[in-house]
Amino acid sequence: MTGPDFRHIELGDVASTNLECMERARAGDAGHLWITAERQTGGRARRGRNWVSEPGNLYSSLLLIDPAPWEALASLPLAVTLAVHDAIASVLPGEAAESLRIKWPNDMLIDGQKTSGILIEAEQLVDGRRAVVIGCGVNVAHFPEASLYPATCLADQGSAVTPQDLFARLVVSMDRTLNDWDQGRGLAGIRDAWIERAQGIGKPVTVNLPDRQIHGLFDGIDDEGRLMLAMPDGSRQMIASGDVFFS
Repeated sequence: MTGPDFRHIELGDVASTNLECMERARAGDAGHLWITAERQTGGRARRGRNWVSEPGNLYSSLLLIDPAPWEALASLPLAVTLAVHDAIASVLPGEAAESLRIKWPNDMLIDGQKTSGILIEAEQLVDGRRAVVIGCGVNVAHFPEASLYPATCLADQGSAVTPQDLFARLVVSMDRTLNDWDQGRGLAGIRDAWIERAQGIGKPVTVNLPDRQIHGLFDGIDDEGRLMLAMPDGSRQMIASGDVFFS
């Protein structure tokens, strides 16, 4: 994505890089656009949560227009998560890199502590095109003290990387991984690579849903990235979204 087909706009303070990308899509932008910001004043995480966005961390979003047929987009988060994982792993010292794992659906954990989040949003535009925005936030220099999970940042894990250097690596890894994904045609390899990097497969987990908790064994993911939960009675439940806690 460093090639001529991709552009990069670097901003100062914005409400959110995702919103910046989507507004440009609505205004007719052709996509293949990265936007980064020094600070976000209204950054969001999954399920509408706020994301602490002070200067020093990486705030980036990628706008794609019609990146794949609609039915293939369900597996796009798997490829995106791999790209973020590999970019972060490339800037961590050995022991921290080895402990970097993906927490379903798309968070990054270093030794069990969250260091990154991903928010993917899609919108059908009035001209018929479909805009997909891939938001990637990484705790580089600091992290939120109050969150659902223990958190950390790359600096505390022995990395001297800057947000700019990490972004350059993310651009390369995202390009490579999206090419491997190939509009869903390369899903089998992407899914296998995701599972290799995942936290807690085969172990007990609790999944918090809006209306209840479910307990079972994390039994991997299906081709749409849904969590497969092996239940005590021998059945299997498929979870499309929820908050996972390891027992």
